This record gives sequence, C-alpha cells and structure tokens, in this order.
Amino acid sequence: MTTAITIDGLRKVYGPTVALDGASHRFEAGQVHALVGKNGSGKSTMVKILNGAVQPTNGSVDLFGEPVSFTSPADAMAAGVVTVYQELSLVPYMSVLENVLLGRMPSRKMLGIERIDWAEARRRVEALLDEIGLDLNIDRPVSRYSVGQQQMIEIAKAYSLHPRLLLLDEPTSALAAKEVEMLFALIRRLKERGVTIIYISHRLAELFEIADTAVVLRDGELVGSLDMKTATNQALIDLMFGDEAHAAIDRETTNGLGAPVLEVRGLTREGAFEDIDFTLHSGEVLGIAGMLGAGRTELMRAIFGADPLDRGEIILDGQPIDRPNPHLMTKLGLGYTPENRKEEGLIQFHPIRANLCMAALDRIARGHWIHRRREAPHVDRQVDDLSIKIGHAEHAVSSLSGGNQQKVVIGNWLNIEPKVMFYDEPSRGVDVNAKRQIFQIIRNKAQHGVAALFVSTELEELLDVCDRILVMRDGRLIGELDPLTATIQDLYGASMGTA
Repeated sequence: MTTAITIDGLRKVYGPTVALDGASHRFEAGQVHALVGKNGSGKSTMVKILNGAVQPTNGSVDLFGEPVSFTSPADAMAAGVVTVYQELSLVPYMSVLENVLLGRMPSRKMLGIERIDWAEARRRVEALLDEIGLDLNIDRPVSRYSVGQQQMIEIAKAYSLHPRLLLLDEPTSALAAKEVEMLFALIRRLKERGVTIIYISHRLAELFEIADTAVVLRDGELVGSLDMKTATNQALIDLMFGDEAHAAIDRETTNGLGAPVLEVRGLTREGAFEDIDFTLHSGEVLGIAGMLGAGRTELMRAIFGADPLDRGEIILDGQPIDRPNPHLMTKLGLGYTPENRKEEGLIQFHPIRANLCMAALDRIARGHWIHRRREAPHVDRQVDDLSIKIGHAEHAVSSLSGGNQQKVVIGNWLNIEPKVMFYDEPSRGVDVNAKRQIFQIIRNKAQHGVAALFVSTELEELLDVCDRILVMRDGRLIGELDPLTATIQDLYGASMGTA
C-alpha cells in the first residue's frame, strides 16, 4: 500500500511548552485516518505543521515519498494538502458557485476587457458536484442551506483544489444525525477517488463508522494507532488517557426535589415551539432531549428573553415575568451558556479576565468604571473552582483549548451567583476528559442548589448528567423519561418518533 504522509520525529516547542514531542507515523494513502486525543494533546499542532501554518522545531515530513517543508498554507495547498476547519469559511450571501470558485473564477477577454466567464464557471462547478454526488442549486446563496449542507459545500470547495491530502477538523460538531450520514457518504466518495483524509473528531462513536485507522496523541506524544475494524471504544479511551483516573459523574443530589425555581406555562413562539409546560426545581438538572430542529435552543433563548414570545407565562423564583429580556433575567439570577460559545459566549480577542466578568459587571463595576482589583477575586475564584488551565488571566481567551474556553463561559455566568443555569450544548467541541469535568461542575453546582436546564445533541450525555429528561419533538414536549431506568434506545426512539 502506498504511503501518503510520513512524519518522523516531529517536534514543536513554544518557549517552555512542548506542543508536539517527537511524533513519528506513516499514513497510508486512500484511507480515512482519525486523529484523536484530548484537548492539548497536540492534534492542532500536528495539523498546522502538515498544512504549513506552523513549522516544526525538529523533524521531517514526506508527502508521497518526497520530503516537503511548507512555509505557508499556500505552499501546502499547491502540493495538494487542503484543510477544512470547524469554523466554515463560506461567504453566506454568495452563491454555491461563487463560494466554490472564490478567488479562482475563470475569465476571458471581451472587447479587450477581462471578465468573469460565468458559463465556464458553471460548467466547472456542475461537473465537480456531479463527480462527488452533490445535488445542489449552485445559484442559491449558501446561507439558505443547512449547516450540514454548508459543510459539504466547504468540502466541495476543498475538492475543487484537487487535494491529495484532505484535513477535516471536527466536521460533524454541529450536524444532525441525517446530515452526518450525508457527510460520511461524501467522505467515502472522496476516498474512492483516492483522496487521503485525516479526520479530527471528539465524537469517538462515529470513528468506527468512517475511519480506517485511529492515530492517538497524548500530551504531545503519538502513543499509538488502532485498526478501526478491530478496535474498541475502551481501547481508544485507554490510549487517549493512559493511567488517568476516569471517575464517574457524581449524580448524587439533595434529598428529593427542591422548591420550584422556574415554571413555564403554555409557552409558545409560532414556528418554533408550542404550548410548553414544565417546572424546574432547585438543585435539579433537567434535560431536554430532541433532534436538531426540535425547538430546544429556541425555547431556552425565549425564556432568557433573547427571542420574543407569542404567549405563555414564565415564573422565575416566584416572580411572574411579563416581558423577559437578557438583562432582566440575568439580574433575576438566570445564566445562559449559549450553543455557539465562540460568537455568542465569548469575545475572542478580549482577555480571559474580561470574559470571566462580563455577565457580572453590574455587581463588579463601580458606577461606570471597571476596576481590575475588584475583578480579581471573581476571576481567581472561577479559575480555581473550575480548574481552568491558563497561563495568565490577561491572555486572550482565544488562546485556550475548547474545553477551557467552555469553562470560561460557565465561570462568567457563575459569577452572577445564579439560581438557574441554562446549558446549551456545553460539551460541543471539547474532549472526553473536559466533558467529564464540565458535567461534574454542573452536578456540583446542583448539589449547592443551582438548578440547570441542559440540552445536548449527544443524547447519551443526558443519561449521565440529568435527574429528569423531557423529550421535545417538532416544537412540542411529548414525554418525560427517568435517566436511571431509560435506555439510550428509549431516548433516541422518543426523540426521533420511532418509540
């Protein structure tokens, strides 16, 4: 079998930090190679070396038998190495055609003037989509397609560059189950056409469906690889974490349910959800299960006041709320960690300190002045309590791993000393160990009386974390399950309407 990439002794050092420590491996051509490891294991560093974004401190890379030393992503792209990142690079209001050929539109001279050759552009994109089996209206703006379809447009754009090696970074993190199936079908077609794929994902279960091998990094070292035909989930976990303890989530709560802290009655927003009733109790973690599009996020946003309601009643800590808005709900003790932490939960270029204090500025600031001395205890408390790994509180929050960024989002809201916390996809894009830490934070806060509403696309997480699970489908609550007795089949069946 032909070797696509050989890495030998790859090492990358940033000051005192060793990000990658002597990694060596051969990636066979025409296969899907999963690259796995917890946050900080060295995955991103390896990918950045392979695509020319950074240069190794030591070591070498051979591409199809030829030594390469990329000084930029443009160099790597010219050699056939193309990367599709988790954050899509599409221009929302441009068409599929324009996005696929962005910066590379064919042209021809008319009356001595260089003009875009739209007929040739259409021919190229239609032929490309036909080759990889995508049926899309190429004149339609990409913003009108689902996230899953946009992900496939991004991959089609990458394929138009004729890659020999395609690097996919968390391609399914925001996709529904049906969209994942469509994406996997596309990946298989690319594989059949000889493209070698390195596939980064924190969703270990899906690797058994799409990957041929799994290459595992731990603390900057490449610790082994597995053939996915014979690998087990436990074998992957063992390689990723070695001898680290894997304590189970402590699900012990206070004796029985506490007093009602949040009640909603007949909550309706036309086109999103209808006639929602539930009660959340002090110290309870209440899950909402459902597929993407069920209305879970829309419901949480409306209760928080980020989106308008058509009718219904909200009672928070005994107080009826006529017109909820984020400022009022925050003042009343409701915190909300949003689904999209990078755009809605954090200001990426601001320091960790500022991001930990945003929600509680009314408490921390004196008048209109922000005092770092007054911020310091709030920052220190959350960094210590949540075990946030930082170099310095003045570093940009974008410098942190996904798991630590998510802890900053949570810590920001915990600084308001909330009575209720909304967690929308709190484990998205974080590794297995960080997930466990975040879930334990949620449970610990519940034991101290903080109620939580918890939404996750990974329905298995609801069974691990929640005291009760409500099931939402097509904008309606259709049932309730006990996580101590329900199975994952029960949960998926109820959510998908097959139970």
